[in-house]
Amino acid sequence: MIVVTGSVTARQDSFDEIRRLSLEHVHRSRKENGCISHAVHVDCENPLRLVFIEQWADRAALQAHFAVTASRDFVRALQPLVATSPTLEIYDATRLEGL
Repeated sequence: MIVVTGSVTARQDSFDEIRRLSLEHVHRSRKENGCISHAVHVDCENPLRLVFIEQWADRAALQAHFAVTASRDFVRALQPLVATSPTLEIYDATRLEGL
């Protein structure tokens, strides 16, 4: 499984638009082949920061997600709205059972 974490910090005047765009992206992404989960959350310590947590079946599914035009459009739409550069980290993960 591939785990993706990312975040984006909005300006005060752009938070509502970033939240709307993010929810659209999450809801669309959940329908893609290989998407196990895809969510966005508001950071409790910084209410202008949105945090994404995604799980994908494999690298091929994640690469297909990145290739979707709507995914690229989402990233482009965020660029003029953010206060700082978005973050993105990708992990190859194995679920540990029985801990």
